[in-house]
Amino acid sequence: MKSLFISLFLVISFFVNGQNLYIKTYGSEKNKTIIFIHGGPSGNATLFEGTTAQNLADKGFYVIAYDRRGEGRSTDPDAKFTYAEAFHDLNSIYKKYHLKKAILLGHSFGGLVATLYTNKYPEKVSALVLAGALFSQQETYDHILNSIKKIHYYDSKTHNKIDYVEKLDKHSAGYRKHCFDLASDEGYFKMPKPTKASKKLYADYEASEFYKNNIRNKNAPLLFYQNEKQNNIDTRPILKIIKASGIPIFGIYGKDDGIFSSAQIKSLKEITGKDHFAYLDNCSHYLFVDQQVEFLSQIKKWLK
Repeated sequence: MKSLFISLFLVISFFVNGQNLYIKTYGSEKNKTIIFIHGGPSGNATLFEGTTAQNLADKGFYVIAYDRRGEGRSTDPDAKFTYAEAFHDLNSIYKKYHLKKAILLGHSFGGLVATLYTNKYPEKVSALVLAGALFSQQETYDHILNSIKKIHYYDSKTHNKIDYVEKLDKHSAGYRKHCFDLASDEGYFKMPKPTKASKKLYADYEASEFYKNNIRNKNAPLLFYQNEKQNNIDTRPILKIIKASGIPIFGIYGKDDGIFSSAQIKSLKEITGKDHFAYLDNCSHYLFVDQQVEFLSQIKKWLK
């Protein structure tokens, strides 16, 4: 029993050029490998791990979750927070676990990392799954600001805030932060009607060790915008190239994820194809918690 537990839940930290990279695996390495790439910059994989990783492994996958260098539990004062750095560490994971190919599951900002990596190393990716993932950043920011303007049409205070944000450099950490702060204040990241199951998942997470280790590096976004030139991009042309190469792309999004417009969702669905796209009811940005049963069912249907 003890050996079975170890095989299902193996915790590993290893050094990548002196960097202590946090990584954890779930399930049997004999199964198809899914690498979960968390949001950010400044995010981590704790919510996914504390709610979903083992349940996804139980569907017949070998799940690898990790925190990017300098984010979460992968502390590194010298981290640059560039895509090239993220690719280097992903390649180190492939090498460590002797992976020839893996499925990449990118959430939020992690979707950009996963998409760009797939484009650069197509031979290493068997499928790309975008879960509430960013793909057209400026359209997301524009949608957030314009939709809040409409909601608070007669609120001069809110309009003044938005006017201030719109005058900021669109390739700056401040612009990104203010946009997402406004979205958060508006409840864009929360499911409208929490279910009994989702409440329990969130409550269990908040009572867990994962939540205690929900480390946020406030300097990560600043350094990302300082060091990474591709800091406000539209990956749809890249996704079309990836699809044309024969790598399947899947998209799963929440209908109540307020940071995406209907036009954005339609454009992504056209790229993935309707059979490779799922749009979940009563579900927002953290869809693997909001509607976990549907999320897991869809992933299994597509990838098994």
